Amino acid sequence: MAENKQVYDILGLDCPDCARKVADGVKKLPGVQLSELNFATGKLTVMGESTQETITERVRALGYDVAEPENETVGPPKREKNFFRFLWGRTETQLALLGTLLVFPGLVFNEILQMELFWVNLLAVAAVLSAGLPVARSAWRNLRFNHSIDINFLMSIAAVGAIVIGAYVEAGMVMVLFALGEALEGFTSERARASIESLMNVVPQTATRLILVGDEVQEVDVPVEDLDIGHLILVRPGETIPMDGIVRDGFSSVNQAAITGESRLVEKTIGETVFASTFNGEGALEIEVTHRSEENTISRVIKLVQEAQGKQAPAQRFIDRFARWYTPLVVVLAALVAVLPPLIWGEPFLNPTQGEFGWLYRGLTLLVISCPCALVISTPVSIISAISNAARNGVLFKAGLHLETLSKTKVFAFDKTGTLTEGRPMLVAARSTAHPDFQPISGSCTDCADLVALAHAVERRAKHPLAEAIADAASSLQVTARYPAADAVSVLPGLGVSGQVNGQLVQIGSHRLMDDCAEHSQEDCFQLNMEEQTGNTQVHVAVDGELKGSLLATDAVRPSSKQALADLRKLGIKTLVMLTGDLPAAAEQIAAEVGVTDFRSSLLPQDKVNAVMELKNQYGHVVMIGDGINDAPALALADVGIAVGGAGSSAQAIETADITLMQADLSKLPFAYNLSRKTMRIILFNIIFAIGVKAAFMVLATLGYSSMWMAVVADMGISILVTFNGMRLLRYPK
Repeated sequence: MAENKQVYDILGLDCPDCARKVADGVKKLPGVQLSELNFATGKLTVMGESTQETITERVRALGYDVAEPENETVGPPKREKNFFRFLWGRTETQLALLGTLLVFPGLVFNEILQMELFWVNLLAVAAVLSAGLPVARSAWRNLRFNHSIDINFLMSIAAVGAIVIGAYVEAGMVMVLFALGEALEGFTSERARASIESLMNVVPQTATRLILVGDEVQEVDVPVEDLDIGHLILVRPGETIPMDGIVRDGFSSVNQAAITGESRLVEKTIGETVFASTFNGEGALEIEVTHRSEENTISRVIKLVQEAQGKQAPAQRFIDRFARWYTPLVVVLAALVAVLPPLIWGEPFLNPTQGEFGWLYRGLTLLVISCPCALVISTPVSIISAISNAARNGVLFKAGLHLETLSKTKVFAFDKTGTLTEGRPMLVAARSTAHPDFQPISGSCTDCADLVALAHAVERRAKHPLAEAIADAASSLQVTARYPAADAVSVLPGLGVSGQVNGQLVQIGSHRLMDDCAEHSQEDCFQLNMEEQTGNTQVHVAVDGELKGSLLATDAVRPSSKQALADLRKLGIKTLVMLTGDLPAAAEQIAAEVGVTDFRSSLLPQDKVNAVMELKNQYGHVVMIGDGINDAPALALADVGIAVGGAGSSAQAIETADITLMQADLSKLPFAYNLSRKTMRIILFNIIFAIGVKAAFMVLATLGYSSMWMAVVADMGISILVTFNGMRLLRYPK
């Protein structure tokens, strides 16, 4: 049976229970193999042979609406930002507003002035019909298609029961307040979805393409969808970069906050990578497109965030399972409260005695306050808000599960090269045979400058990392032109490289090369052996077979690493472990500099996996942070794998990891950890608060001290409070 994937934007979802009803209803259609509805994004994914018309008909039969199937040209549905316009834009909320007008006289005369008027009761019944018709219809549809009872069913029973016992105004108020409360939940959910879709709004829809016509380059405005890999585009000063690409001409400063979350401007020149949705500064850039519009970085970010919000955290799955059996249990409990006291103790069933509520009324009130709205919506809104906030700050969570797991972790394991360090060597010192002690590379050290100039003359056409480090040092010392480029350059595999510079044979390489090709004293040999024990890279320079000196290269620590680890310690992380393939001496030096509490050295990729396993056995949850191919197995094994993004990171590490830091440093790691802890604290508070207030009102309802309209105000009030509390995570921490 051939599978056919279809994706729809579902409109009118007010809470996670709505999403579950739609998904279950569509799943029961013939030919449907899979039906999943992501409440966070409102996207319904259907696998199977059922037609678009059949699926759309079922969704609308359940009381919701469908936008067009998702494709490359259809953007997200428009999200209304004004609550009153949101209310006026939906039929069911228009009826609720009408019901509000109809029940208002009852609130004044019956509840405040304590006057029982016939025409007021008629208006209250009309309010029940107006606001309650969509509620009752939704309850019937769910019962018909999914064979289950939901919140709408509970409220319909309560309203009908209230009319039966003559509490007309209360019945009207219950329905109106419930409908308006559901609408407010829907509005806040729309705002949460809009926080993700706002990422799309920063991407331009057109670009200026440079096309060669004859001998003339013409500028043509084209839709970004028409651009292909290899096309050349022009981005003027102050414009937003429309596509991922590589700078082929120009120099500018670019604001990359939309992708990496970093606030500083990043200088971009020829050969540098730029991202779609980032903001160009003072200079014009000619950019070669490297990804199509649907495959660029911002598109992948949006897709990952949307997928992450559809993957439930354990807390969310627990609440959803709890709500499934909680709702029918509440119906049974309310029935027992209404029936048992009259049957066993002869208490009044319908009419109040001596000013007290009858037991049917108490049971109906219990039914109202027991609705699981607040519980069901408390967790997903918090998860949505946190993941959206993280994405805007350059941290991508692939699932809510990882947000929850990260908050529980007390052990962080770090790869060294490319994670704690820059991942590329940098010349930091030099020594000559005339001055045997290493001196920092600077303009005041003439011998150092000459060694760097000789090395640069031989290595200037090479592209390996050490050659680039020598070129950077030569440039900073302004000695790039001291010697001409070497002739007859030859590579000595495993040893180094040699060439002719001004008629002299210059050899650059390892201690072993010096032993084979260059004269040096026993004292020099001893000194070289001692230096190798430090773990730093030694580059030795010989001229015409005589050792002239050595250059010292080290892998520089990222500027953000030390501060990031210090911030993690402030947040309560006591175990910070560095895992590296370096020799113990080099590992110890970096470990002391960045501030880890422990390190493991001389590790192969499999050894890193074993180290992570040992840490898990010793401490429980472990976070692994890395950037390379060799880190991928350890990232996969850890409870939470975090990939450090950037130009040097491997696709395997990013694909394997559960979280990606878009910026090529660790500055956002404490933010991500702090956000995860705050998220779980808010979720826990919301759950305890919702259950606590509901339990208190259930006791009050059973004892006869709570009216139905007070119960529905409490229920909707709790839902609104936990929703707004969860949405605080859109802006936390500042």
